[in-house]
Amino acid sequence: MFKSTLSAAVILVSGLSTGALAQTDVSVSMTAFDNPFLTIIRTAMEEEADLLGDVTLNIEDAQVDVARQLDQVNRFIANGADAIVVNAVDGNSTLALTKAAKEAGVPLVYVNHPPFDLDQLPEGTTFVGSNEIDSGTMQTKEVCDLLGGKGKVLVIMGPLESHASLTRTKDIHDVIATPECSGMEVVEEQTANWKRGEAQDLMTNWLTSGVEFDAVIANNDEMAIGAILAMKSVGMNMNDVVVAGIDATRDGLSALEAGGLDVTVYQNAKRQGEVALEAAKRMANGESVDRAIWVPFEPSPEEISNNIAKAPTISTRND
Repeated sequence: MFKSTLSAAVILVSGLSTGALAQTDVSVSMTAFDNPFLTIIRTAMEEEADLLGDVTLNIEDAQVDVARQLDQVNRFIANGADAIVVNAVDGNSTLALTKAAKEAGVPLVYVNHPPFDLDQLPEGTTFVGSNEIDSGTMQTKEVCDLLGGKGKVLVIMGPLESHASLTRTKDIHDVIATPECSGMEVVEEQTANWKRGEAQDLMTNWLTSGVEFDAVIANNDEMAIGAILAMKSVGMNMNDVVVAGIDATRDGLSALEAGGLDVTVYQNAKRQGEVALEAAKRMANGESVDRAIWVPFEPSPEEISNNIAKAPTISTRND
């Protein structure tokens, strides 16, 4: 089992006011409303706004469209938003978003998907998320252990423009390059855009073409589940293959418990949403926060206990 060594996320603030705060208008642009993981972040922001009581929240769907997201941010600014939260469609497109918010003097919080210029974000801009080097590294090390350091691997990637997808995939190759895992080989690697259906189709194509493999490493749980559905549809014995995902979503944990998924790494989407909204509110009220606020990959009893009584940072099915 592995544990994240990252410290708990802390927002460094100055000058907390003890008086009542005026209503804060926070506008949010999400990459997509139909993404299960991002839905957890969105719901967490809505629940946190209700809990805070003094935040008016407006959330819009960018529909995986960079131009639409930029239009949304410009409209948020024109409509007088006190702060903006963005789950970026494409990290490479964030320079324009950062520039627009900075010039307008509106605090900007990126959540989950890091901006292109993470290390150079200007004052009034921050990122809330988890360190992807941890996720893919822990995931692949566990697969390596289950395979005994050797075997043929299929890799299912997220979107090619996604920082998380690229980092998680690089993590896979970095782990396989280590001496203890050098007997592993990536035989196929393609994107399924975070989607269960696309991953199921991709896995079906691999099965039809007769690709031989010992493990499937997916950049998220949804794609791992899609691969599992494809394998089960042709009668594969799931005990003969190792399947790994990332995020430990409810569906992912259910698949882990049911015996299809072998490994998942928990990314605390709920906490990312909560911290993003808290940061936006504090910045709107003139308080300062760190340039990057890290929410470690870790177990969350509240989420995990709904499906599994106890789970470590990496949850592994033991047959």
